[in-house]
Amino acid sequence: MKVIYNVTIKVSLEIAADWRYWMLRTHLPMLMQTGCFEDAKLFRLLEQDDSDGPTFCAQYLAKSKADYENYLENHAADMRAETLKLWGDKVVAFRSVMQQQEA
Repeated sequence: MKVIYNVTIKVSLEIAADWRYWMLRTHLPMLMQTGCFEDAKLFRLLEQDDSDGPTFCAQYLAKSKADYENYLENHAADMRAETLKLWGDKVVAFRSVMQQQEA
């Protein structure tokens, strides 16, 4: 069964535009190059308190839990370190993993 790796991110207002550009043009393509996911999308959450900055949700679709685990074991630490290096505490992320349900 397919697995969705979901990352919800609160972004500081002062970096929101630059961060969004980086996510769409750099981070998501780099993540796709790992070969662990078959699709990646970035969403902006609506009906949220954006006074401190917008909230986004990045969703990565893996064909299997094994592909997701491969990402965790071989790529996640480097991707997270790069994000921390570039944006520091101006982004806060919450991660979850979901399994697609089919009839």
